[in-house]
Amino acid sequence: MYLIALSMIFSTLLITANITAVKIIEFGPGGIDAGIIAYPLTFLLSDVISEVYGKKTATKIIWFGFITSILMTSIIYIAGQLPSASFWEDQSSYDTILGAVPRIVIASMVAYLISQHHDVFAFDFWKKYTKGKYLWLRNNASTLVSQAIDTVIFVIVAFFGVYNNSELWDMIWMTYIIKLGVAVLDTPLIYLIVWKLKEIEKENLRRND
Repeated sequence: MYLIALSMIFSTLLITANITAVKIIEFGPGGIDAGIIAYPLTFLLSDVISEVYGKKTATKIIWFGFITSILMTSIIYIAGQLPSASFWEDQSSYDTILGAVPRIVIASMVAYLISQHHDVFAFDFWKKYTKGKYLWLRNNASTLVSQAIDTVIFVIVAFFGVYNNSELWDMIWMTYIIKLGVAVLDTPLIYLIVWKLKEIEKENLRRND
């Protein structure tokens, strides 16, 4: 039940990030995509799932997230190609906002598959290296590198040719700084979620004995 809930939240955050990334919000001397609101939390959830349910389960959920994003993109594209009602005058707005989603999703999915698989691999590596201790270290060590990989790939693929090199670089480092902050701030949250889920799993095992 709880794994299903985590999977649904993970996919919701991923899809939301892909859609909202179309908007560039003002930050510092430049701007960053609005997907920054939702996307960093997917790394928190993948680490939680990997810690409680194992590497294989986390990897499966990453692939399910990929499938849901492709499904979303396909439906948005098909809907955009269907003839508009004669009284509906917002096709240009649809094309301007949601028409950019396919490129965003392609960029996101390339970055997503590489960075999330690295995150699960790195988290599992540090878990074995620390013998299951130091969750804060495993969470941050895996996430900080994975977020760097994700940010560079996503910004370049999504916005190359749309913005100049200086704007791209500003977007990369500003986005990464925010992701660093989120990764550090979510450390107490991952301890709380992991502790609660493990307590629930232990209780379920006692009931089944």
